[in-house]
Amino acid sequence: MSHKRIPKRKAAFAAGTVVALGAAAILLPNANASQDGSSNDAAAVAPKPLKATDASDLASQLQKLLGDAFAGSYYDADSRQLVVNVTAGNTSVVVQAKQAGAKVRVVDNSLTELAAGAKTLKDRATIPGTSWAVDPRTNKILVTADSTVTGAKWNTLESTVKSLGPDMATIKKSAGTFKTFVSGGDAIFGGGARCSLGFNVTAGDGSPAFLTAGHCGVAAEQWSDSETGQPIATVDQATFPGNGDFALVKYDDPATQAPSEVNVGGGQTVAIQQAADAEVGSQVFRMGSTTGLADGQVLALDATVNYPEGTVTGLIQTNVCAEPGDSGGSLFTQDGSAIGLTSGGSGDCTVGGETFFQPVTTALQAVGATLGAGDAAGGAGGDQAGGGEAGAGAGAGDEAGAGQEAGAGGDASASPGDEAGAGQDVGGEQAGGDVIGGQDTGNGQDAGNGQDVGNGQDAGNGTGDAGQSHN
Repeated sequence: MSHKRIPKRKAAFAAGTVVALGAAAILLPNANASQDGSSNDAAAVAPKPLKATDASDLASQLQKLLGDAFAGSYYDADSRQLVVNVTAGNTSVVVQAKQAGAKVRVVDNSLTELAAGAKTLKDRATIPGTSWAVDPRTNKILVTADSTVTGAKWNTLESTVKSLGPDMATIKKSAGTFKTFVSGGDAIFGGGARCSLGFNVTAGDGSPAFLTAGHCGVAAEQWSDSETGQPIATVDQATFPGNGDFALVKYDDPATQAPSEVNVGGGQTVAIQQAADAEVGSQVFRMGSTTGLADGQVLALDATVNYPEGTVTGLIQTNVCAEPGDSGGSLFTQDGSAIGLTSGGSGDCTVGGETFFQPVTTALQAVGATLGAGDAAGGAGGDQAGGGEAGAGAGAGDEAGAGQEAGAGGDASASPGDEAGAGQDVGGEQAGGDVIGGQDTGNGQDAGNGQDVGNGQDAGNGTGDAGQSHN
C-alpha cells in the first residue's frame, strides 16, 4: 500500500535484524540479601544493561516486590538501564532493586500521592483539550493543554495545577489540538471514515479478527479494505470514550488468514512475536496508512486524555507523530513486541506533537482475544498481528497512548533510489541505524516535496496490499 505523505521524522531499521525476544530469566534478590544500604555486595552490583522489553519485565517484577516503596520507573536508552524510583526512607528496597539489576533513584512523591493529584485534576479540571500522566523521570504529573484551552479554561487548569503544590505537577502548552486521527482516505474504511488496522488477533471464539481504535469501531459497524469495496469485517466490541480506545473487529470470512506481522514498506515486514507493556524512555515504532513509518520514545503511562468526544484513560503518551487516518495503527518495538494502537493526539509529522496509544495488552484482555493465531489470525495482509502493550508501569497519572497503524501495506519508504539517510536521529534518539530493505524510510524526501508517495494512486489502490492477503 502506498502512502500519501512521507513524514520528515522517519524510523529506519533493518527488518532482517528483527528477532523474537527470548524469555529472559530475570533474577530478583534472594531472601538472604542484606537489608542495609551499606552492604558491600549491594554496592558492588552495577545496573545491568537491558533491552527495553527486558527492562519492562523487570520493572513489573520490581513493582510487585517493592510494594508501596515503588514510585515508577523508566528506561534510560543511552545507558540501556532500568531506572527505578523509590520513596525516601526505604533503604532495604534500594538494596533489593540494585541487586535485581536496576539503577535506583530516591524521589519525594509516591505513586499514591501522584494518583491523588491526578484525581484532583479529574475532579476539577476535566477540560477538553487537556491531558495528564505521571512522568517518572521528573517524579511529577505532566499536564498538557492544547491550543483550545484559553481564557477561563486555562485559568481553571493552571489554578488546579498550582493547588497540588510546587513539586507535584508541571504544565505545558501544545501548539496543536487533541483529536482522534480518523480521516477519509486509504487503509480500512467504514461509514465514510478511514482508520488503520492495528494487529491481527484470534477472538475468544476462535474466529479471525483484528484490533483497531475504539473511536473507529463506534464510527462504523462494517469495514472494508478499500474505499469503494465490499465490507470484509464487522465490529464485535468497541470501547470509546472511557476506559480505553480499542475495538475488536471480526473478519466476515472465517477462513481469512493473515500473518502476525507489520508491513513496514518496501516489501519488508516485522514479525510480531508477543504483546508487551510499554516502558517510559523506550524506543517505539509506529506504522500508519497516512504517514508510514515513524519512531520516537514513550513519555508516560496510564495517561488521561480529554478529547472533544469524552475522556479516555489508561493510554500511553509518546512523542511519535501521527496524522488523520493513522488511528488504530500499530505501535511496536524493533524486536517484534506489539505495544499499542494509535488513539489520537496533537500536531502532525511536519512539526511533531504528542500521540497517545491504547495499550495492546489491556485491549487483548478486555476483548478476550489473543495475539496472532495459528492458522487464522484474521488480518489484511501486511498488517500487524498481535496485541500490544498495556502501558503498565508506574503511572498514577493517566497516560494516553496512541496506537500504530496496521494495514499500511504500502511502502512507507522513499521510492527506490531515494535514500533517506540511514541512521537518522529521530527525536534525539537514533532510529535503529539501519534501513528497511536497503532503503531508508523517507529521510531526504520532504513531506509533499520531491516525490509524493501515493500520488497517482487512488485510495482504493493504496489499500491493495491489505486486501491481497485475504483468501
